[in-house]
Amino acid sequence: MTYRRPKAGDDGVDGGGIRTFPFPVELAVGGVGMQVGPMGEDRPWHAGAPVHRVHRIDFHVVMLFTAGPVRHMIDFAEYEATADDLLWIRPGQVHRFSRTSEYRGTVLTMQPGFLPRATVESTGLYRYDLPPLLHPAPAQLAALRAALEQLRREYQDTATLPLSLHTAVLRHTLTALLLRLAHLAASPAEASRQQTDTTFTLFRDAVEQGFAANHSVSAYADALGYSRRTLVRAVRAATGGTPKGFIDRRVTLEAKRLLAHTDTPIGRVGAAVGFPDAANFSKFFQLHTGRTPAAFRAELR
Repeated sequence: MTYRRPKAGDDGVDGGGIRTFPFPVELAVGGVGMQVGPMGEDRPWHAGAPVHRVHRIDFHVVMLFTAGPVRHMIDFAEYEATADDLLWIRPGQVHRFSRTSEYRGTVLTMQPGFLPRATVESTGLYRYDLPPLLHPAPAQLAALRAALEQLRREYQDTATLPLSLHTAVLRHTLTALLLRLAHLAASPAEASRQQTDTTFTLFRDAVEQGFAANHSVSAYADALGYSRRTLVRAVRAATGGTPKGFIDRRVTLEAKRLLAHTDTPIGRVGAAVGFPDAANFSKFFQLHTGRTPAAFRAELR
């Protein structure tokens, strides 16, 4: 199992930014929007990615480890996984593989568009607030292993069903696994709470697509066809915060990624997250982090 191989000479950074690796559809069995298989020294499932450099992926990766420790960086945090732990990396997150750890176990990759929206919502595929490192209890681990093994068997069996039915079975089997993962990732209070607020869902998706150019709560409300008050209520119910705070956190995270992991000039970083004026970007960043962009970058170098 492997990511798409970059062009010769590529160092994982494209044009001063962080290179994004797309899901390698051509490498999936039957060309479906997912892959599942073993990790291991003799199986270069990440051979196409700049393993020791920071990069992004535009798909989901779930790793279930059978050995450890494994150290893996995701969005400025180092996570140490041991045997029986899971690591869930979501689209757009910057991450870096360890230089020294051995990755052993099973890896699942999937395109965001492979599952229908209702499944995406019920499984929390875009719950970036949830922890990427999961520690299942023995009973949970046994159920996850069984679900993952069933998914692997269905993925490899391309002979008993036509492609359309094979794909449908994969989607249903994958959904069952992801529901277990979502339950594991959420706290008991969150797990019991209904995640049916499409207002927040649409807002969150719109921010993810538009935060680099649009920081206006009213503009998002107008584009989505909601009143500002409705949007405020929905975001408060889902996150406990405000729409403006949600937008600002996403902008700040992207700025941190670019400052930490690229050599892009600070003025261009500001422009990339919606601040054509470098002074305004510096004020915004200092307000939300307590440090200037230059100081933040210097601390990480």
